[in-house]
Amino acid sequence: MGWSEAGPLPRDAAQNAKELHTLLQNANIPGPYVMVGHSLGGLVVRVFVHEYASEIARVVLIESMNPKQLTQSTAEVQSQSGSRSQPFSFQAALAQFGVVRLLAKLPGIAPSIPPNEEAYYPLYVRPQSLQATANESQGMPAAGAEAAAVKNFGDLPLIVLTGKLNTIPGWREWQTELLQLSSNSQHLFAENSDHNIQVEEPEAAVAAILQMVQQVRETGTR
Repeated sequence: MGWSEAGPLPRDAAQNAKELHTLLQNANIPGPYVMVGHSLGGLVVRVFVHEYASEIARVVLIESMNPKQLTQSTAEVQSQSGSRSQPFSFQAALAQFGVVRLLAKLPGIAPSIPPNEEAYYPLYVRPQSLQATANESQGMPAAGAEAAAVKNFGDLPLIVLTGKLNTIPGWREWQTELLQLSSNSQHLFAENSDHNIQVEEPEAAVAAILQMVQQVRETGTR
């Protein structure tokens, strides 16, 4: 989130999927892949699976967003998707003068940084990081539309991992709906987690991923 050079706009699911695939190719990491997407990353994985279906072995969606969460008119989405101008981030501008660095740890001013994430503090206060976040937010409606267009993985094995402590209204229904992406899907739950399962209950996320990896190794097929 802002530690590398800025990528081309818009920062939507299609662009992120394309860049991820390019990364894997340039790093000489061949498929088949077990794709894992958390939150907004679930939309990227959904598009990736559609674009590179022959290279995918399994999919794990960890507290993945459902495109239905992002409701916006087609005209508005297309307008945002077509924009190539760098959006202005007020927070990024403040960060250039050190204001964000001063305020980031004050209670009630900015989101608190969990004790186990103190090492990431420099990331949160850099202008590039805040600008990257703004760019991602602007591309979110388009990402939702792109993911919504992908309605079926066929019989590709899919695990949907949901945090039982997530109480956002409608979230459980949105999670259950993701199971319809595949005729070979399974719904698992992290008993002691809210949205960030990989932080709050990492063993649950690891277990779901390893389950899929083990299946690939045992069958030797996609």
